Amino acid sequence: MSIGFSNIPADIRVPLFYAEMDNSAANSASSAMRRLIVAQVNDNATSESIGKLVLVSSLALAKDIGGQGSMLAAMYDTWRKTDPIGEIWCLPLIKDAGAPAKATITITGAATEAGLLNVYVGGVRVQSTVVAAATAAIAAGALAVKINASPDLPVTAAAVDGVVTLTCKWAGESGNDISIAMNRLGKSNGEMTPTGLTVVATAMTAGVGAPDQLDAIAALGDEPFEFMCVPWSDVTTLNAWKDAMDDSTGRWSWAKQLFGHVYSAKRGTLGTLVAAGQARNDQHMTIQAMEPSVPQPFWVQAAALAARTAVFISADASRPTQSGSLPGLDPAPASDRFTLTERQSLLNYGMATAYYEGGYVRIQRSITTYQKNAYGQADNSYLDSETMHQSAYIVRRMQSVITSKYGRHKLASDGTKFGAGQPIVTPSTIRGELIAQYGKLELEGHVENAELFAEHLVVERDTQDPSRVNVLFPPDYINGLRIFAMLNQFRLQYDAAA
Repeated sequence: MSIGFSNIPADIRVPLFYAEMDNSAANSASSAMRRLIVAQVNDNATSESIGKLVLVSSLALAKDIGGQGSMLAAMYDTWRKTDPIGEIWCLPLIKDAGAPAKATITITGAATEAGLLNVYVGGVRVQSTVVAAATAAIAAGALAVKINASPDLPVTAAAVDGVVTLTCKWAGESGNDISIAMNRLGKSNGEMTPTGLTVVATAMTAGVGAPDQLDAIAALGDEPFEFMCVPWSDVTTLNAWKDAMDDSTGRWSWAKQLFGHVYSAKRGTLGTLVAAGQARNDQHMTIQAMEPSVPQPFWVQAAALAARTAVFISADASRPTQSGSLPGLDPAPASDRFTLTERQSLLNYGMATAYYEGGYVRIQRSITTYQKNAYGQADNSYLDSETMHQSAYIVRRMQSVITSKYGRHKLASDGTKFGAGQPIVTPSTIRGELIAQYGKLELEGHVENAELFAEHLVVERDTQDPSRVNVLFPPDYINGLRIFAMLNQFRLQYDAAA
C-alpha cells in the first residue's frame, strides 16, 4: 500500500468504510495582522489589566482601563478613526515614580465685554464664557470648571487668584508634550480674548520619567503583533524595543519568527530630529518627525501613523503607504512646517515624514531608522518600513505552505523510487513547491522576476543531518513607485519638417 494514512491502521479487519480527514492541501488562510498599543494610564487607574495584554474592542473599554483623558484612551480613539475593524490589543502601563507635567494659564485685568476664552489643550479646544465686567479670578474659575467638565482632556485644572494650574493626569516626561495654546485659529475665525483681559499660558513642564519598557516587553511573551505602537522615543525605551525586535535573539529571530514593526513619533526642530535619527540604526523602528508647533501630542501622532499603516498593509503587504491620510491630526501652521529641503534631511537620517494636503495630514515616506551596515557604510536595504512588512508576509506565506503540506512527511533524496501517495518529500518536490508559490506571489503583486528566482533558488539535503533541508530563497521584492522624474524639454514651436 503506497498511500500514506495518518490514522487508519494498516492491519484493520473490521468491515467496511473508513475515512480520515486531511486538510494539508486546503489551507489558504493568511496570518492575522494584530495591532498593539503600548500606552500609559492615568495615575489613579486601578484596572486589573495594567501591565497585561488585553484585547480592547471599544473606546469605552479603553477608557475604563486607562481612565478618561489617558494616553491609552486617546491613542485607541485616534486608531479607530482610521482602522474601525482591526483587532487591537493594548498593553496598559503605569509610571510608579516620577512627577506629572504642569502648566499655568494666568489671567489678569477685568473684562470690558462679554466673550469666550479659547484654550487648546493638546489640540482640543475648550471654550469658557466670560461675562462683561468679569474679574480675572472669576474668568479663571470658570475656565477651570470648563476644563474639568471635559473628562477626555489629559489634564485637570485648579484656579487660584486668576491663575489656572493644569496638571497631567499621569506622571512622566510625556506630559510635557501636551501643547497649551490660546486662540489657535485667530481672529479671522472668531477666536480672540475678550477686551480687558490678558491671558498668558505657559508650556507643560516638569514631567519626569517614563514607564519601564522591560516589564512591558516581558508581558508580550511570544504573542505575535504586526503593528506595534510605542509612543515614547527616549533612548532607554528605543533601546529596549530594539533588543526585543532583534534579528538574532528577538522577535525577528529564526527561533521566534514573530516579526512585526514598531511605530513611534518625536517632536522637535530639524536639528533635534536629525541628531535623534543619527543616533539610531534599527530596521524595526519607524519614528515620525513632528514640527514643534503640531497641536496633537506625539502619542496621538504615533497612533495615527500606525493605524493607517495597519489598514494599508493588511490590504496589500507590498503597496507603499505614502499619501495615506491621518484622521485626528492637525498640521503645524503653514509657516512652521518642514520645507522640502528639511524633509529631505530628515529622510536622510532615519526620520519618517508627513505632509498636509487636501484637508489631512498624510504619510509622505514611512522609513525606518536603519541607515548603515555593520561596517558603518550607507545601506538602504531596510530603508522603507513597507519592506519589513513585505518580508514578514512572504516568509509567513512560505511557512504556512510548508507546515500545512509537509508537516509530517518523510524526507528522501531525489531519484528515490516510492509509490504514489506516500507522504514523502524530496528536495525537488520542495523546490517545485517554492517556485509555484513564488509564481502566485508574482501574480498577486508581491514579487517579480520569477524565472530568475527559479534560476537562483537552491534546495538541498543537508550533508550532516539527513532529516534537514536547506534552502537559499532569493525573492525579488516588487518596489513601490517613490519618485517620478520628468524632463520637460519644451519648445515654442517645432521646426517645420524638411
